Amino acid sequence: MNRKKIYLVRHGQTDYNLKGVVQGSGIDAPINENGRKQAAAFFEAYKDIPFDQAYYTGLQRTKQSIQSFLNLGIPAISTTDLNEISWGDYEGLPMSPEESQYYQHMLDQWQQGNLDYCIAGGESPNIVAKRMQRGIDAIIAGPGETILVCMHGRAMRIFLSLIMKQDLCHMDMFEHKNLCLYLIAEKVDGTFELLKRNDTEHLKEL
Repeated sequence: MNRKKIYLVRHGQTDYNLKGVVQGSGIDAPINENGRKQAAAFFEAYKDIPFDQAYYTGLQRTKQSIQSFLNLGIPAISTTDLNEISWGDYEGLPMSPEESQYYQHMLDQWQQGNLDYCIAGGESPNIVAKRMQRGIDAIIAGPGETILVCMHGRAMRIFLSLIMKQDLCHMDMFEHKNLCLYLIAEKVDGTFELLKRNDTEHLKEL
C-alpha cells in the first residue's frame, strides 16, 4: 500500500471568524473576501503538487477554500465525518465575556480528561472522535498517495490528535489559523509524522 502524504488545511476566513461569532457544524457560512484571497494564495503556492485525491466536509466553507484545486479535476469526496464539532446552543452567538468564560471552563474540562463534556445541545470530543476516526480510516484506505484535506479548527485538532496518536486532552497543542497547513507523512511503520505545523508561509503577502 502506498504511504500517504496528507496536506491538511483549515478553511479560509468567514465573517463569523472575523466577528468572533461561534461557528460549528450547524453554521454553513461561506468564506468572505479575505477567505477567498487566502484560498487563492494557498492555491498559488501548492497548485503544482500532484494531488491524487481531495476531501472536504459537508460545509461549504471547506469546499470553497479548495475549489481551485477541484477545478483542476482532482477527484474529491465530501464527508460529514470530518465536519466541525457542534457547539450546540452557542452556535451563531458572539463571544461575550460570559460565553468566553464558559468556553474556557469547557476547555479546562477537556484538558483534565473529561472528554464526554459538551456544550448544551452540542458534541463532546469523544463523540466527534468516533466520526473523525471513520474519516481518517477512509482517507488512509482510500485511493491515492498525495491527499488534500480541508476542514475546521476544532475538528482539525481532533483529527491531528487521532492520526498522531496523541491523547485528546492535549489537542490544543495543535494551533491553527485560517488557511493554515499541516503536512503529515506516513512512515514505513504506518505511523505519521508532522512535516509542517500551522504553516502560513503562503499567506505572507496578504
